[in-house]
Amino acid sequence: MATVSEAAIEITGLRKSYGALEAVRGVDLRVERGEVFALLGPNGAGKTTTVEILEGHRTRDAGDVSVLGHDPGRNERALKERVGIVLQQTGVEPYLTVREVVELIGGYYPAPRAVDEVLQLVGLTDQAKQRVIKLSGGQKRRVDLAVAIVGDPELLFLDEPTTGFDPSARRQAWETLRGLTQLGKTIFLTTHFMDEAQALADRVAVMAAGRIVATGTVDELISSGAQVSRVRFRLPDGVAPPEALGAHREASVWRLETPTPTRALHELTSWALGASVELADLEVSRRSLEDIYLELTGEPPEQGEAPA
Repeated sequence: MATVSEAAIEITGLRKSYGALEAVRGVDLRVERGEVFALLGPNGAGKTTTVEILEGHRTRDAGDVSVLGHDPGRNERALKERVGIVLQQTGVEPYLTVREVVELIGGYYPAPRAVDEVLQLVGLTDQAKQRVIKLSGGQKRRVDLAVAIVGDPELLFLDEPTTGFDPSARRQAWETLRGLTQLGKTIFLTTHFMDEAQALADRVAVMAAGRIVATGTVDELISSGAQVSRVRFRLPDGVAPPEALGAHREASVWRLETPTPTRALHELTSWALGASVELADLEVSRRSLEDIYLELTGEPPEQGEAPA
């Protein structure tokens, strides 16, 4: 039986191959209880294989894996009762109503949450009597989340949970997930939305070519590289800043990167004042999680599906 002091998830030396392809190459990972942990990486990095091993859906070739104190490879009911899962694609019965689906899944757990409470949490109260087949893509994704939390699990695996959500619905889902962590739940999240990971995750791991290449809080990852700020502005047509400022043009926007943003801004604004030029849409930003992801993996994050 798991104890409170144990990590929610602990992986040591995890390996998995498919023929000659080694998809997971000696992964070590620890997820503490009560945290939101995001696993990021491009397609083919080994994320899905790792998560499926943690969920008990795939066997490993080597390594030690503990999920809530259990080996998921043993397929134990005692573990399944404590875990909720949102897969990328979930096949619930389309001709049942939303309420019927949530009640059905809740019946498999020893102490499920109240159905009305779950529907309110995921924003489906008004759709309770609608058949799943009649829902939009984003609403179906909310059904997936409802199914995952109705059993009141200690640990949630969420695979691209807000795909298909419009911006308002995504932020509502984020609030729901934050509420779950306040209740002591642990969330293991995979997402292609860097803003989602940045908004939700206590810690992040980036995976590439079967290995974990970085782990830490978002701030730790951002501060781990060169301390570079970005300055962005627009100029009237036919006007260009001095070459000495080091700015370059991308479409209608001028950009420059600098480790000394105060000095760079002083030089830029001094030139603009002297030339009687307005710096439109002037903004300064530091490196983002997406920048770090690109540096570590060499690939931009995949785009999610359009809202439905």
